[in-house]
Amino acid sequence: MASEPGGLAPPSEPARQRVRHAEVALRSIGQPNSVAGEFDFWNDRYEGRRLFSELLGTFFLVLVAVGGGMVSARFGGNAVPYAAKVVAPALMVAAIILFMGTVSGAHLNPAVSCAFALRSDFPWKRVPAYIVAQFLGAVLATLLLWALIGKQGSAGLTLPGPGISTVTAMLWELVLTTGLVSVILGTASGAQQIGPMAAFGVGSYIALAGLWGSPVSGASMNPARSLGPALVVGDWTSWWAYLVGPLAGGAIAVGFAYILRGPGGGRSGVAAAQGTLGIDWRPGSQPRT
Repeated sequence: MASEPGGLAPPSEPARQRVRHAEVALRSIGQPNSVAGEFDFWNDRYEGRRLFSELLGTFFLVLVAVGGGMVSARFGGNAVPYAAKVVAPALMVAAIILFMGTVSGAHLNPAVSCAFALRSDFPWKRVPAYIVAQFLGAVLATLLLWALIGKQGSAGLTLPGPGISTVTAMLWELVLTTGLVSVILGTASGAQQIGPMAAFGVGSYIALAGLWGSPVSGASMNPARSLGPALVVGDWTSWWAYLVGPLAGGAIAVGFAYILRGPGGGRSGVAAAQGTLGIDWRPGSQPRT
C-alpha cells in the first residue's frame, strides 16, 4: 500500500467519513437541529437510491389503488369488494413505510413532500425530484395495468361521486388530506416515540378515511395517485380538485403541527422525512469481528 511521507498510510474512506461527521458536529454545537443537519440534507451521495425508493413505492401504491377498480371492471362488480379496494392501498402504504421508509422517508405523495419541506424537515432542493419520481411511479403502474388487463372502466381515475361538484370534491380532499398529513407529521415528530408503529397509524388513517370518504371524491389525498392515471388516460375531468385539495390540506396540517408542537426541523422529524440512508446506516458490507 502506498504511504504518505513519514510512513503514514492514507486514511480509509470510513475514517474520512468519521472525520467529516466529527467536523460537522463541532461546527454545529449550540445550533438548532435543523441547522446541524443541513449537511446531511444536501448530501447527494445516495440521492439515486432515494429517488428509486420513491418511484418504486409510489408504483406499488398506485398498482393497488388503481388495480382494484380496474380488476373489478374487468371481472365483474364484486370481484374486488368495495372495502378491499379502500383498505388494500392503506395496507400497502404501511408496508412500504416499514420496508423503505429509512431509505427515502417513503413520502409517496407530493403533498407529503411539500408538507415536510414547509415543516423544515426536508430541503426544498430535493422536492422537485421526489415529485417527478412519484408521478413516474404512478404512470408506470397505470401503464402496466393497461398492458396486463387492458383499459377497464375509468382506468383508475379518481372522480367526484354522482351529484358531487368539483368544488365539493376539492374541499373534501382538502379535509381528508389535512388529517392524513397531520397524522404523518405527528408520528414523525418523535413526540409519541412509536417508531415503526407510525406505519400502522398512517395506514389506519388512509383506510378509515377511504371507507367513509371514497364515495364523495375517491379519497385520493395524493396528486400523484390521481394525476398519474389522468396523464396516461388523457382525461382531465376535475383534475384541479385532486391537485389543489391535497396541497392545501397539507399546508393546513403544517400550521396545525406548528400550533401543537412548535417549529419543525427536529432530529426525529428530519430522520422520518429524509430517511437515514447514509447517516445512521450505509449500504455495503461491514467489517466483521
